Amino acid sequence: MATRKKALKHELEAPVESGDEKARRDRILDVAIRLAEEGGFENVRQRDVAVQAGVALGTLYKNFRGKEDLMSAALERETEVLEKRLDKKPPTGSDAHARVTEFFDTLTRTFCKKPNYARAIVKAMASGEPEVAGNIVAYQTQVYRMIVTALRGPAHPTPDAEPTPAELEVALLLQQIWFAALVGWTAKLHGIPRVIEQVSGAARLLLAGMEAEKKRH
Repeated sequence: MATRKKALKHELEAPVESGDEKARRDRILDVAIRLAEEGGFENVRQRDVAVQAGVALGTLYKNFRGKEDLMSAALERETEVLEKRLDKKPPTGSDAHARVTEFFDTLTRTFCKKPNYARAIVKAMASGEPEVAGNIVAYQTQVYRMIVTALRGPAHPTPDAEPTPAELEVALLLQQIWFAALVGWTAKLHGIPRVIEQVSGAARLLLAGMEAEKKRH
């Protein structure tokens, strides 16, 4: 737990890509997303991605060691886009619970907009493959940042301060609950509204506990 929390406090250092490298990477990820949406996780085959992206198969394997790596890298990129969007237009609820609920509503609906792709992402994240670990940690860090921003709100006196242990704990638990709810959604046990309701209910309880803890000290 301590190692994971420490990872949340620091940006992962990534190599700087040239314009051509970034364009090639984006092209590869665009193809992988399209194939996943067309036919799910099993439809994302390395050879097909390479051909349709116009890159050599060896080049693809050099950058992405498997379809799980491709899917998790796509998720990290999509989440970066969402984070930039929310930087410009953050959740505006009147309290932390309202803002966190608004954030997870946006996150869930954005994530599930392409349902077959979203299910492929969930499968990749749950795969346990070592090559996806770096992308997953980077993605989790992005989401933790956004949760903490929603918790604090626009009136927070030090919005850029390091997250407190309590904020990190709430963010960690909410993301885990959200993922569990998404697993239920991928199995068609419930719809998108229920995913949001589950996270919102958990947020209400966690925030009440956080406030009670503050009062005891």
